[in-house]
Amino acid sequence: MTSAPLAERRNPELAALAAQHGLSVAGSRPGLMDYIRQTWRYRHFTNAFSTAGVVAALGHHRLGRMWQVLTPLSNAAVYYLIFGVIIKTSRGLDKQTFLAYLCIGVFFFTFTSQAVQQGVQAITRNLGMIRALQFPRASLPISSTLTQFQNLLASTVVLIGIVLLTGQPVRWEWLLLVPVLILQTIFNIGLAMVMARIGNKITDLKQVLPFVMRTWMYASGVLYPATLFDKNLPGPLAHIALANPLVVYIEIARRALLVLPKKEMVLTWHSLTILAVGWAVVMGIGGFLYFWRGEQEYGRG
Repeated sequence: MTSAPLAERRNPELAALAAQHGLSVAGSRPGLMDYIRQTWRYRHFTNAFSTAGVVAALGHHRLGRMWQVLTPLSNAAVYYLIFGVIIKTSRGLDKQTFLAYLCIGVFFFTFTSQAVQQGVQAITRNLGMIRALQFPRASLPISSTLTQFQNLLASTVVLIGIVLLTGQPVRWEWLLLVPVLILQTIFNIGLAMVMARIGNKITDLKQVLPFVMRTWMYASGVLYPATLFDKNLPGPLAHIALANPLVVYIEIARRALLVLPKKEMVLTWHSLTILAVGWAVVMGIGGFLYFWRGEQEYGRG
């Protein structure tokens, strides 16, 4: 059972007076429903802070926000040279299709990778603001994820251009990009909240995280078809690998934008839908609850 605050134990009359006028202990954790309402009320602040993050990160560069597109494109070009031309991991896809296939994987993985790496510093990087202002701290990992969402939207415009240039037809399946972007964003927000609380406790985590994310990239079918998991791993391990949330979101995006051979489709649409929604719900709700339980810790020490 949680003990009452020291002031309340020493002076119950003062505590009663504070409660009568709606006052609470500074830095205390609000109830869950109150916290949800507070986070919603601060949505405009969260959105403005995310936009400010984009401007702060890219505004001082000569090319400015063009780097939202140039960075993932440069990564995709390097990976295509290595894995598409030199190693040839396309596995039956023609070169043009594999270029679009690779770009989709790189762009969507970068979305989650950057959301995690920015989320782990969401608290520690904003300690001055946390100690000076009263607002729900959940706004910080949410805004850092929305910053990356804006970057992905800019990249998606270029991605669609690449898909068209590779000769892919315009299909109604392209509309599936909308739900997959929403679901991956919810997943990323929950994951960023988990990493923000852990990063607040373990400040060295940001040094290790790039290696973790690089390992996750190689385990997510970003640079090669996910069918290789089914072919080269024992049954149980293959199922675990294919349930990887990034495999799921990238696979949906690829099937939405590209006409792929049936042999490249390991998971059914039914399985992909269940996994995509399931990961978003579990990580979105679980991450928010985990972050909320540590609300009183942020900015201390």
